[in-house]
Amino acid sequence: MAEDRRKALLEHYRKGRKILLDSIQGLTDTQMIETSIDGWSVKDHLAHIALWDDVRADEVVRISAGHDTAWRLNDEYSLAFNEMSYRSRVALPLSQVRWELGNSRKRLNDALASAAPRALDASLYGAAGLGKLHEHEHAGWIRRWRTEKGI
Repeated sequence: MAEDRRKALLEHYRKGRKILLDSIQGLTDTQMIETSIDGWSVKDHLAHIALWDDVRADEVVRISAGHDTAWRLNDEYSLAFNEMSYRSRVALPLSQVRWELGNSRKRLNDALASAAPRALDASLYGAAGLGKLHEHEHAGWIRRWRTEKGI
C-alpha cells in the first residue's frame, strides 16, 4: 500500500511539473520577468512553486523522522507567508529561479522516494499538504496571461 502511494505521489508531482513547464514553453527571458500577471512575473510564480517544493520536501523528511508538521497555517498566516516569500525572492535572477525550481523538485522527489510509510499519509500534513499541486493553478494563470498577451 505504501509503495503504491509513493508511486502515485511521484507521478502526481511529475505530471504537475509537466503542466507547469508546458505553460512556459517558448517564453523569452524578457517575457519571463515581465510583471504583468496580477503584479507577478512568470519568474515570481516559478520561485513561489520552488519554495513550496522545498517546504514539502522538509515536511516529508520531518514526518519520516516521526515528528509533526511544522506548517499549521491558517488562511491569514498562509497569505502573510506567501507575501513574505514573494518579497524575499522577487529580486532573484531568472537563472537562479530556474535552478531553484529544478533543485527543489529533486529534493521533494528524493524525500518521497526515501520516505517512511508514515510520511506518505497526507492527513499528517499542514499547509504544505502532501499531494497538493499548486502548479495547476499557477500554470492556469500563466496560460491566461499568455492568451491575453497573444503569446
